[in-house]
Amino acid sequence: MKQSTSHRAVMTLPQAFTAEALRERLAVAWVQAPRFGWVAPLLVTLLAGLMRWWNLADPHAVVFDETYYAKDAYSMLHFGYEMNWSDSANDSFLAGNPAEGLEDSAEYVVHPPVGKWMIAVGMMLFGDNNPLGWRAAAAFTGTVSIALLAYAAWLLFRSVTVATLAALLMSVDGLHFVQSRFALLDIFLMFWLLATFVCLLLDRRSARRRLAARIADHAASAGGMPTDTFMKFGPRLGFRYWRLLAGICAGLAVGVKWNALFFIAIFGLLTVFWDLNARRIAGVKRWFLAGVFRDGLPAFFYLIIVGLGVYLLTWAGWFSSQHAYDRQWAANHPSEGVQWLPPALRSLWEYHRSAYEFHAGLDSPHTYQSPAWQWLILGKPTSYYYESVDGGSVGCGVEKCSQAVLNIGNPLIWWSFIVAAVFALLIFMIRRDWRFGALFVVFAVGYFPWFAYPHRTMFYFYALSFEPYLILILAGLLGLALGRAGDTVARQRLGFGLVGIFVVVVLLVSIFFWPIWTGQTIPYEHWRWRMWFDVWI
Repeated sequence: MKQSTSHRAVMTLPQAFTAEALRERLAVAWVQAPRFGWVAPLLVTLLAGLMRWWNLADPHAVVFDETYYAKDAYSMLHFGYEMNWSDSANDSFLAGNPAEGLEDSAEYVVHPPVGKWMIAVGMMLFGDNNPLGWRAAAAFTGTVSIALLAYAAWLLFRSVTVATLAALLMSVDGLHFVQSRFALLDIFLMFWLLATFVCLLLDRRSARRRLAARIADHAASAGGMPTDTFMKFGPRLGFRYWRLLAGICAGLAVGVKWNALFFIAIFGLLTVFWDLNARRIAGVKRWFLAGVFRDGLPAFFYLIIVGLGVYLLTWAGWFSSQHAYDRQWAANHPSEGVQWLPPALRSLWEYHRSAYEFHAGLDSPHTYQSPAWQWLILGKPTSYYYESVDGGSVGCGVEKCSQAVLNIGNPLIWWSFIVAAVFALLIFMIRRDWRFGALFVVFAVGYFPWFAYPHRTMFYFYALSFEPYLILILAGLLGLALGRAGDTVARQRLGFGLVGIFVVVVLLVSIFFWPIWTGQTIPYEHWRWRMWFDVWI
């Protein structure tokens, strides 16, 4: 070991520009996962899937905002755009005859179509006249997102243990779990944002390896040292297929909810910063200019232009219809709006302008509204469903029972997020660990902009969009707590014990809250036990 360290200390310049040495400096050296390393994360994903698909059709009710999105998905599946519904439409849905509640007019909706199209796919596969059909897409997406999160953890920390911990924590957290079981939009927003992030992590690794290979190849052809001319700006990195895929995912994320734009902005800055830093580390002299023009401008195309194109494609049903809401706005207002746009896009622009005004001015009171400052402390979870059950009814052997679905995270996980976020920032500032820095800024950009709208009606479940990055921070910190291979046995045992206790308590808390995450019939007193604070009721 000492010889290796000494050898590296006196490494010659030609040796410093080999592909292996460059990959080492760029922190993308080849790391082979253990042969059966993915067994544990996949088992956790399987468990997560079983949890999410179990008894998915219950409660047999139109739960919370399913009254909007399940109906929208149904009309989009059959007509390509959202239509209005009668006041009795929920009863028609539950009776298995959803078409009876349809009205012959387009509906004004304020969210883009991707999430509703995904719900419609579930309806197409499992039926459009039952709760399983309209919830299937959420359950599938939630399950796949667990595997995607585990992969993100592996890309960041190169640890199967951390990947497994991340998957497990997300699997048993109430916010993600409940959102995975109902036809609401936020699970799809979270998924496409996470997919964008994973694609950019893969692009980071691919681009740095390509940078190392091209500099090394040039150095080898030039006698072992790259020329000054070549290293002035460094090599071009060619087509970035992972960035292209990231742009597609970004467009789909914005196509679920517009607040994805905050994430896309920071993702774009991060990926360009990673390129700038890579060129600097590799020895490129004008690394900033090279990074901006050779990497930054193409990144704008991949993420913004491609993303915009994909976003517009998600409105295909609206474009192809003559009767969707505001579809004929330009024809009816020929001298208004953005005149240089073609009529269809002018109509869409007006629709977006109107929807933005709705979102910015939304301040109607709601029993379960929760301002952003409450989210991390679980100040006001969202009650999705509650039914009081009389004694003697099926499943109730006491005087009074409750059936409830409360969208609340696992308190131990969420309260740990607060500490974890602080530690992540400190680790980034002190140790310059890019992983914790990246995760922290993504969380911050996903969270803190909500504080700019203090009077807007908002809900705790909006936090799902940034939860994966807090989970990754927490899992990464637990990995650090476990210790390293060179630590003493006592240190490793201490770390294993502390992490083990934390995980066991998390699992016990999730088991405790399971009945009110899944709408089980339990004695009223037991339901009340789970309302730790009156504000949760």
